[in-house]
Amino acid sequence: MFKKMLKSYDYTLVIAIVLLSLFGLIMVYSASMATAVQRYGVSSDYFYQKQKLFLILAAIIFVLTALFPYKILKNKRVLMTTVFSSLVVLMILTLFGHVAGGAQSWIRIGPLSIEPSEFIKLCVIIYLSAVYAKKQHYINHFNKGIAPPLIYLGLVCMLIAAQPDFGTVEIILLFAAAMVFSSGMSFKNFGKLGLFAGISAIPIVLIFHNKIFTAKRMSRFAVLQDPFKYQQTSGYHLANSYIAIGSGGINGLGLGRGIEKLGYLPEPHTDFIMAVIAEELGIWGVGFVILILAYIVLKGFHIALQCKDPFGSLLAIGISSMIGIQAFINLAGVSGLIALAGVPLPFVSYGGSSLIQLAIAMGILVNVSMFVTYEKKFKNKQEQLKINRGNVYPIRD
Repeated sequence: MFKKMLKSYDYTLVIAIVLLSLFGLIMVYSASMATAVQRYGVSSDYFYQKQKLFLILAAIIFVLTALFPYKILKNKRVLMTTVFSSLVVLMILTLFGHVAGGAQSWIRIGPLSIEPSEFIKLCVIIYLSAVYAKKQHYINHFNKGIAPPLIYLGLVCMLIAAQPDFGTVEIILLFAAAMVFSSGMSFKNFGKLGLFAGISAIPIVLIFHNKIFTAKRMSRFAVLQDPFKYQQTSGYHLANSYIAIGSGGINGLGLGRGIEKLGYLPEPHTDFIMAVIAEELGIWGVGFVILILAYIVLKGFHIALQCKDPFGSLLAIGISSMIGIQAFINLAGVSGLIALAGVPLPFVSYGGSSLIQLAIAMGILVNVSMFVTYEKKFKNKQEQLKINRGNVYPIRD
């Protein structure tokens, strides 16, 4: 049975994840060398060495998660623990979190900094997937099937907004909308939900008005039309991103030969790593990243379509939407299509919390894919089904 399960894994998806992560490791080294020495006073390979350790840990977590039956996640005790722990962590962050990047969204443990909101995204995906899968029989009953699960979503978004971290709130709301839309409800009820969300947003905007519409945040919208007009002030980030992208052209300046990372681009190894890729590797490097990301996202949606289990299907939709939305926000921000939101590029940007969260998410997605393939391959064979805690295990006579 175990051999059959191993044969059922989607290794093309695994290869795509590995290729993009290794490419990201190389680009983190190239992008962070000058920043490490000039800004932080550490060795040039400081961020590279840390990212390498994160990547090794993420690989171990990915393998374990990929072997872990995803259906256990919809267990009632697991869900209650997920909901309770996520809310407690967010409340602790709001009161005692470490401030970095203008948001009180970090926990410091010795030399390590952890961003719990990255893992809260997964909590929301798991919770919404389990609840809406359970409510399939009355999914179009607005008061009973649609609205109640959104109370948890609203609490999570309010607590993250209080930090304030509106980039994360934006991502959570967008992939949650994709999950709710895919849950099976009618367009009429989805419209009602949109109206309900709009009305609910009014008190949030009123409460956090001073934090949402700050001069710094509003200036990000002003610079979109002409960042070079504000190059010495609020348009500094975007103007230098444009210069990096334009300098790379088709073929790029060559790996390690970028200029903008030498003190011009802020945090070139995190939010603006795509600008460094464009400058050094040109359209080929940018195209490689976009194609691999697109493959991962579209493969996730394909898995969701093939999965007959509503819980597994919604998990795949949530994970794929999260990665796709986060990638779009990063790429659109760096290229000036939308205002900068301080969102890392999945699998490529430096960051342990983001990388480990993605490892867990992709492990779950690969496990869902394995069960889909296993059931398709061996559904006609004489096998019995044993149900244990909501999990299905094929056994021989």
